[in-house]
Amino acid sequence: MNLPLFSTEGFEFSLRWFHYLAGITWIGLLYYFNFVQGEWFKETDASAKGAAVQKLVPRALWWFRWGAMFTFITGVSILMNKGHMAGFEVYTSSWGIFILTGALLGTFMFLNVWMIIWPNQQIVIAAANGKKHPNAAACGAKAALASRTNTLFSIPMLFFMGAASHLPLNVDYDYNGWALSGVLGAIICGLQLNAVCGKPGPMASVRGVITSGFVLIAVLYLAMEALT
Repeated sequence: MNLPLFSTEGFEFSLRWFHYLAGITWIGLLYYFNFVQGEWFKETDASAKGAAVQKLVPRALWWFRWGAMFTFITGVSILMNKGHMAGFEVYTSSWGIFILTGALLGTFMFLNVWMIIWPNQQIVIAAANGKKHPNAAACGAKAALASRTNTLFSIPMLFFMGAASHLPLNVDYDYNGWALSGVLGAIICGLQLNAVCGKPGPMASVRGVITSGFVLIAVLYLAMEALT
């Protein structure tokens, strides 16, 4: 019996399916933290917030960080498989421009989860369980800023991932890929730098971070149109 699932196409499909499954888990919890839990924390009393940090948050963060891990691993695998099958010049196409922009945003999001959000949340959780830490409040603020930045990045990331197959750019044969990469990279890396050592700014509110996400889509997309 010839089962398509165990063919080359089936392997690629399985990677994509797992990528979607892990990504939905990750981004769903990201939006829960930013749109639901964070707003509830602002309104609830200290005892209820403390109980949530002790019992609820660690469980949610487990699924959150491992969802991020498997989304990243499967995403890298899909990109490598695509380059192997179609040739690495595919990355200079409309598909490549969109997908690599989304991948850069997703990579920073993944790094933020494991290098900023989770380490700082561990300190916050420990403090809520009685292990006092002098910088617990500052650690919570660092984690919150990285989480807000991930919410900001997620909006254009999903846009460009979808656009790769459904919204082609009119790419000139001799466009300057280095110039485009430099502009897109400078914008995204600047925002990532703010996630590490900056301030929330307009991302402090739910409305602000959503609006900022749509503005970022417009800025990046217009740069692509202008430079290709």
